[in-house]
Amino acid sequence: MQAPLYQVKAEFFRMLGHPVRIRELELLQHGPVSVRDLLADIEIEPSSLSQQLAVLRRSGIVVSVREGSTVRYAPTGGDVAELLRPEPHSRLTNQGKFQRSELRTRNASGGSSISSYPRQ
Repeated sequence: MQAPLYQVKAEFFRMLGHPVRIRELELLQHGPVSVRDLLADIEIEPSSLSQQLAVLRRSGIVVSVREGSTVRYAPTGGDVAELLRPEPHSRLTNQGKFQRSELRTRNASGGSSISSYPRQ
């Protein structure tokens, strides 16, 4: 039996729910990065970095490639990278601010509740 889509989505977002994993994915957006470079940028213990990379690798979000004595990590596809791009984030942040201020204005003037707020 296949899991419902909402459960799959919840698991995906749970996997992204750690700041180190988000930072790792941000650093991997432009291509493979060595573990040494990740450690320099993230500044955490090697064992912690390894644990977080393992979560991403098990979920299929990243792959590891050994080049001699160097291990490099790379994203497997563009879906997660698209979520982490600055442009969509900025748009969502600005949109959220607009909606909250719009809602406050409506409520202050005796306007509609959230349930009647227009959907996008």
